[in-house]
Amino acid sequence: MPQYALEIKQLNKVYPNGFAALHDVSLNVPQGAFYALLGPNGAGKSTTIGVLCSLIPITQGEVWVFGVNLQQNPSQAKQYLGVVPQEFNFGMFETVWDILIQQAGYYGIGKTEASQRAEHYLRKLGLWDKRKSVSRTLSGGMKRRLMIARALMHNPKILILDEPTAGVDIELRRSMWDFLSEINQQDGVTIILTTHYLEEAEQLCKRIAIIDKGRIVKDTDMKTLLSQLNFETFVLDLTEPQASRQALEQPGATYKWLDAQTIELTIQKGTSLNQALQPLNNANLQLASMRNKTNRLEELFMHLVERNLD
Repeated sequence: MPQYALEIKQLNKVYPNGFAALHDVSLNVPQGAFYALLGPNGAGKSTTIGVLCSLIPITQGEVWVFGVNLQQNPSQAKQYLGVVPQEFNFGMFETVWDILIQQAGYYGIGKTEASQRAEHYLRKLGLWDKRKSVSRTLSGGMKRRLMIARALMHNPKILILDEPTAGVDIELRRSMWDFLSEINQQDGVTIILTTHYLEEAEQLCKRIAIIDKGRIVKDTDMKTLLSQLNFETFVLDLTEPQASRQALEQPGATYKWLDAQTIELTIQKGTSLNQALQPLNNANLQLASMRNKTNRLEELFMHLVERNLD
């Protein structure tokens, strides 16, 4: 078997109007990886996924799926791929059950096997009680889960998820995280995820690529990327408002009063949180609560994208 589940080599896409959406994009996704592809709107994520789905023709470059060239053998390559797009694209007047059985039929899967797979995924995704429901009656979160079940009906080796939890409440989002982690770790499904929820990528993915203006600006493992973060920002809520906003100083830390009861604390790498909080103790300022201003990945992501604007 090939080393990589997905290989993208020097991928370029230029549209007829002359807009260059992708510039020499190269990515190697290891088998069994949970891989994040992140970037701002218009960065090239959707174009890349459109190429993988054969919806967008390549201007230049190659895509290999488990060693099969997507351009030369699209039918074989797509057997390995399951795709969950951003938009709902199933029949809104069909039942949940029929949508899954029909999807299996496209891949030549017999009705008995298809029924077994449909029941398995509907139960796993909490949709079994909705199997006879017309899809348009489902909530947005249920429709998202139905899309995932449909994409898995032919047991693909790679699952591509384009904003799979958009508009889904936090409780349901976390249950979907658990399911995706399970099929990745237990079933060995390689997962490629695009998301605007950066905490989702940090929670789930061990590898990450960041794309901006059609170029890959970072491709590494999550631990290495986060180790490059040189600062972390916290919001400190005090127990009581302060009549005067005392100046606070500590090497490796900066303090900004947001209002009479709230301080923004930024800690440089190498400075402990206890060290940074010592000036508050010295000034008899008591904390009611403390929280991250943003998650670590979001801070680093914004830094990389802003640097790419220069």
